[in-house]
Amino acid sequence: MTSKIFRNSFLVGVAVFFLSIALFMGVLYQYFGSQLLIQLESEAALAARGVEMGSMDYLDGLSSANRITWIDAGGTVLFDNQADPAQMENHADREEVRAALESETGTASRYSTTLSQRTLYFAQRLADGTVLRVSSEQRSLPSLLLSMVQPILIILVLAVALSAVLASRLSKHIIKPVLAIDLEHPEDSDTYEELTPLLSRIKQQNQTIAQQMAQLRQKQNEFTAITENMSEGFLLLDRQGRILSHNSGALRLLHAAAPEERASYLTLNRTERFRQAVDAALTGRRDEQLVDLGGRCCQLLANPVIQDGQVAGAVLVILDVTEREQREELRREFTANVSHELKTPLTSISGIAEIIKGGLVKPQDIPGFADDIYGEAQRMIRLVEDILRLSQLDEGGSSLQTEEVDLYHLAQEVAGRLTPAAVKGQVTLEVTGGPVRISGVRQLLDEMISNLCDNAIKYNRPGGRVTISVSRSDRGAELSVSDTGIGIPPEDQSRVFERFYRVDKSHSKAIGGTGLGLSIVKHGAAFHGADLSLESQPDRGAPPPGPTPPGRAGRPAGPPSASPSPAKT
Repeated sequence: MTSKIFRNSFLVGVAVFFLSIALFMGVLYQYFGSQLLIQLESEAALAARGVEMGSMDYLDGLSSANRITWIDAGGTVLFDNQADPAQMENHADREEVRAALESETGTASRYSTTLSQRTLYFAQRLADGTVLRVSSEQRSLPSLLLSMVQPILIILVLAVALSAVLASRLSKHIIKPVLAIDLEHPEDSDTYEELTPLLSRIKQQNQTIAQQMAQLRQKQNEFTAITENMSEGFLLLDRQGRILSHNSGALRLLHAAAPEERASYLTLNRTERFRQAVDAALTGRRDEQLVDLGGRCCQLLANPVIQDGQVAGAVLVILDVTEREQREELRREFTANVSHELKTPLTSISGIAEIIKGGLVKPQDIPGFADDIYGEAQRMIRLVEDILRLSQLDEGGSSLQTEEVDLYHLAQEVAGRLTPAAVKGQVTLEVTGGPVRISGVRQLLDEMISNLCDNAIKYNRPGGRVTISVSRSDRGAELSVSDTGIGIPPEDQSRVFERFYRVDKSHSKAIGGTGLGLSIVKHGAAFHGADLSLESQPDRGAPPPGPTPPGRAGRPAGPPSASPSPAKT
């Protein structure tokens, strides 16, 4: 704006200079013309006086820079100091001559386009009726300007310099109040009154912008609060694949550092599936991919952003579905195991029934076959009961009723019930400790102790021992089961509580069982808020009970294929 004001002021100054020169030269030209005419009139009066007194002799002796012509009343040239009168044409029709004949004096001016000169004429009638004319050439305005080029140029340079200085100072002076306007608070600015409507409009615009910015900040904060508290990853890309927005969840799942502004999505991940999903979204197609990100299974959802019928970018959502996939895998394994476990007794029952139906069984053998059918049916019932119990615990056990239970008394009941099995396996089963009362689900606690002791008996050696210890310490109630069995290899100890997991499948098949006992122990301990721990070494059995955190479950017995370790509740 300063340069524009300077330029306009400078041009105005220069234009004023040239107009002034033109006006001055015009006035000067007219002034010189009038002065020349006065001079001609004076010279004509003197020449007329001389002619009247001395006739032609006066004119011959007269020396003048102007042209003097004497003309008779008929227009014939009698004398001319610059030309031969005999060669000159009749001047009766000349304007100044006619005027002089009529009214004693006459003036005229004629312009010669050939010579670019103007000639002024003054004619005076004498007493004898003749006319004396004096004329002089006046320089044209262009020639006058050319004769004054040097002073005009000097004045022009000075005028231009002065115009530049004045224009510069004027532009700065004009723009200074404008530059001093506080755009944040324009109403407080001391400036031109003409700018008051503009400043009022700026104030209104500032208020509108401030409101809009506050709304944008609020929406941005809300968006950030939502996305930053998402466990899922979020990415927003433009049509070139540059990152417009992201949350910390995306960086965490992609194991990437924060990208630079407008960086490509490839700076976060370059795997083929990731690129396929993004490319599909940027071409207008929704895509879904399962990708492995740092050992985690993640689901990538890529959706195009459509604006005015064109793809403006893409939105990517990254979900960590590792646990879901693991649960799905466990579900498939559980379904397969249940199917297998149910199919085995059903196959046995169907085979025995088919033999009996075909009459191939002797009457004295029927009780044995019936006993086999009963055993397989009981095995199926136990399996179904265990599955229902696990399903109940998976759902939170809301239908289970808690009551006050004496763990020592309950352990004695379980030991009494398992004594025949222990005697059959040549294992000594004993209960140590004293009364300890807790709040729990009696039936579930019974099943937990039974499963631990049953495993300890099944995977023991002839002449072995199983000890159930019940005690209370400053950390809470404690129940442990220790044995002298075959032990559990270290590599299998982390999996013995999985459903249907067996360390030695051949041995497990020989001794029976559903493969769900220790899983029920694990879920039962979690239901009661107890800690569960396992200590075992191959061929050495489980050690005597050791300390555990207060009020938590202790070490459970091992799976059916290994010796159980002490368990504490």
